[in-house]
Parts: sequence; C-alpha cells; structure tokens
Amino acid sequence: MNVVAKKPKSKFNLVRLTPIFVLVIGFILFFYFDGASYIGLDTLREQRANLNSLVERLGILAPVLYGVFYAVIVAFSLPLGSLMTITAGFLFGIVTGTISVVLGATIGATLLFLALQMGFGKSLAKNSAGWMSKMQAGFNHNAFSYLLVLRLIPVFPFALVNIAAALLGVSLSSYFFATLIGIVPGTVVYILLGNGLGAIFDSGGTPHLGIIFEPQIIAPILGMAALVLLQVVYRHLRNKAQNKKKSADAVHSGEKAGSKSGESVPKKRGRPKKSATSPAITAATSAPKKRGRPRKSATSPATTAATSAPKKRGRPRKSASSS
Repeated sequence: MNVVAKKPKSKFNLVRLTPIFVLVIGFILFFYFDGASYIGLDTLREQRANLNSLVERLGILAPVLYGVFYAVIVAFSLPLGSLMTITAGFLFGIVTGTISVVLGATIGATLLFLALQMGFGKSLAKNSAGWMSKMQAGFNHNAFSYLLVLRLIPVFPFALVNIAAALLGVSLSSYFFATLIGIVPGTVVYILLGNGLGAIFDSGGTPHLGIIFEPQIIAPILGMAALVLLQVVYRHLRNKAQNKKKSADAVHSGEKAGSKSGESVPKKRGRPKKSATSPAITAATSAPKKRGRPRKSATSPATTAATSAPKKRGRPRKSASSS
C-alpha cells in the first residue's frame, strides 16, 4: 500500500496574501502615473465651479461617494489625507464633511487592518524589536487607550499606525473605535480650514496645510491626548499597586499559617521511638540463647535398637542343601 507523504503547510498562503498584493500594486501605480499631480489645491481652485455643480446634482449621494473614495485612499495608504479632508470641508461644510471623512477614513483603515491580519496574522507580535517592541508593549497594556493617543497626536503617520496596530495583534473592536474617536479632532481642524477655503481662493491666498501644527491648534489636541495618557498611567499604577498588595497579603498569610502550624505541633525531644515490630519477632530476638549439649536427632525406636544392638560374631551359617 502506497503511503502518500503530506506536504508541509506553507507559512504564508498566497490566497490570503492577495488583498495585500492588490494594495501594494495600487500604491505603486499611484506614484508611477504621478497621481498626486491630478489632485491638488491648484486643481481644486480651477475646478471649483464644476465640483460645486456636481455636488448639487448628486445631492445626498455626493458625501456618501466621497466617503467611499476616501476609504479607498486610506486603504491604499496614499498620502492624500490632509488634502482630501480640506476638500471635504470645502464641498460639504463642517458637519457633513466631518461625518463623511471620519467614516470613510475609519472604514478604509479597517480594510487595511483586515487585509494585513489576513495575510500576516500576528507574526510580528512575537518577533518585534526596537520601536515596534515599545509600541507592542503599549498595545498589550491597554490597546484602546494607547491607540487613541496615537490617533490624537498627528505626529505619527496615519498609515504607519494602521500597519503597526494590525501586525502587533490589536483587536478589531479596539482598533475600529479608537480610530473612529481619535481622528475626530484633527479632522475637524482641516474641515474648518476647508470650509473657509472659498474666501482664501477669492483673496488669492493659499491655505497652509501645516495649520494643525500651529500652537493654537495643536495645544488643545495635545491636551486631549495628555488626558487620555494620564488615564493610562493611572490605571497602570493602580494595577501595579493592587498586584503588589495582593502578593504582600499572600506572603503574609503564608507566614501566618506556617507560624500557627509550628506552634500547634511542638517537637518532642527524648528517646528515639522504637520500631514497630510484632510480639513474636520481639520475643524471638530478645530470648537468650541456651548453651549446652547438642540436641539429639529425632529417630524411630526400631532404628535406635538396630543401631545400638551389638553384632554377634561366629561361624558362618551353612547354606541349606539337600542331604
């Protein structure tokens, strides 16, 4: 009977890596065809009237389609987030623009998260080093709060946080809600800038994309991040103190139990205990040995008489013969 050897399973499945291949190819094609040249503030200035008329024709469908387009941009990790957010504020206003961008960015980031976890799983969670290991320590301690701080502070690139969180084993629920909440402050800042973009265009000026790093803008956002971080630090210190108290109580209770058992069973000093033996063995071993004549062997009386009778010596008996 032929035995077919099973092929070892490969570490990575090509089918599971397909979404990642698609995202990488899209990212490369964007730069190959110089996609950034087709989307910019100059294009927005020139196509201002056409875009406004398109939004009016589409109605409620316009912010929905814009959110879908924003999700695709985030999923492919294209560097257009700030410009697209400003454009949303310019086209839809503060409320509608914020909702469209926040939902689109969250959905796009979640798609990227799922694609990375499908392809690589949590492979880097066990082999992380350097800054990745520090980020992993934060995620392991409190994934939601740590990711919320990373979202609030715009110093960290949005795409980098997406990839790191996916590869370091953050749960989907923590990732989704921390992203949904954490990107709101920065989004509102750029939406406000886009909402006043028409007046800037009318005056012939150019909006400053680095406005979020201005002191009057970044200070409140950093304050919010500090509040979240203080909660994380407080929980860490509280858990550490509770664990320390529990360990101290366990040691104290162990010592108390040991002292009670030592007091209740005092050690007796004296003669060593005799080994438990049966009375027959004790009598046999303690009886003194009698010395004297050796005991006679038990023999039958007939045998004794035969051996003790003297042998008669004389003439030999004649044999019986016929006369």
